[in-house]
Amino acid sequence: MDPVLIVGAGIVGLTLGQALKQNNIPFEIYERDSTPEARGQGWAITLHWALEYLFKMLSEETLSRIQDVQVDPDVASNDNGNFLFINLETGEPRFKIPPNLRWRVNREKMRRALLHGIEEHVHWGRRVVGLNFPEDENQVQLVFDDQEIVTGRLAVGVEGSRSMVRQVLRPDAFDNTPIGINFTGVAVDLTPEEIQPLRDMDPLLFQGCHPTTGDFFWFSMLETPLINGTANTTAERYRAQICMSWPEKSPEDQVATTNDGRLANMKRRAQGFVPFLRQAVDRIPSGTPVTEIKLADWECLDWNNHSGRVTLAGDAAHAMTMYRGEAANHGLLDAYRLMEAINHIYSGSLTASIALDTYEEEMRVRTRRAVQLSRQACRDAHDWGRLDETSAILTKRAIVAN
Repeated sequence: MDPVLIVGAGIVGLTLGQALKQNNIPFEIYERDSTPEARGQGWAITLHWALEYLFKMLSEETLSRIQDVQVDPDVASNDNGNFLFINLETGEPRFKIPPNLRWRVNREKMRRALLHGIEEHVHWGRRVVGLNFPEDENQVQLVFDDQEIVTGRLAVGVEGSRSMVRQVLRPDAFDNTPIGINFTGVAVDLTPEEIQPLRDMDPLLFQGCHPTTGDFFWFSMLETPLINGTANTTAERYRAQICMSWPEKSPEDQVATTNDGRLANMKRRAQGFVPFLRQAVDRIPSGTPVTEIKLADWECLDWNNHSGRVTLAGDAAHAMTMYRGEAANHGLLDAYRLMEAINHIYSGSLTASIALDTYEEEMRVRTRRAVQLSRQACRDAHDWGRLDETSAILTKRAIVAN
């Protein structure tokens, strides 16, 4: 048969490629970025309930490569799943989120780990601008910006929350819906002395809210000296992710257009934090790149899969905010369910239409709920008065949340 055409070489697209390789199903991956390093992928993600499915999809070698890119190997070997939500004014823990088995991995390095062994199937600098549906219902075509056309058995749009494939399938409703919360973050190097108060709170990650302002703070490790090669040297350093978000209540709350303005805003908002957190933000060096993330979501609306010839997965299918840390996990489960559907198609045990309809039905039920929970978690994270054991940001992460 013609190959599966995967649009997007992010973590979910590459995982699907690796899974198809394990099942001897032909595939090709097309990525708009010119190289794997073209875009900053340096922050970290937490893999938790999706690990079960990752273990089923990937080879032992690939799993080992991913395990090796955990942000802190020492914590990983003794991780108790601790996940604190604190009062930013006092530094006191308010809640401990129910733990899961988890791997906290560097996103860029995980992408590299997933590329290993399938490099010849990944085509860089290829921007998809359209799809064709030939008379032969067993074929679909991708159209690129240079007008080249490639033909496959089915196409999977997995190229992120601004998916072109989604735009083709839902031209009337492809835009994400803004949440009304602004978010900026940095990656910063810290000495052992500077990072110690943060690691004393939790060595891997924690988050919190200021009870008066509603400002939200997030800390997580990105690299330890053991990972970056500075261990036992005079230049020993850690690298951490520090992010803040806040509701947009007035024009003053809009994200600044300059990097200096964005950093000044973070430092201004941190002035009411407990001293060790205020100092962590204050010491972010001038000139540090401050990234804005536009918080918006898309609830996995219906689309026409053209008799089982095209579908979506990951953020392309269900963009959600990061406040429950579930987007990547749902994307990986999409890859697993899609692998099952594609196996049925290529073995002839199900028609393509039935196989993809079944995949999409399960995904929609699961992820519409997840998008709504993540949206509510985002709002809860900025409203101290609404935080209790039932808040969406605090309840246990699960495939189908109760």
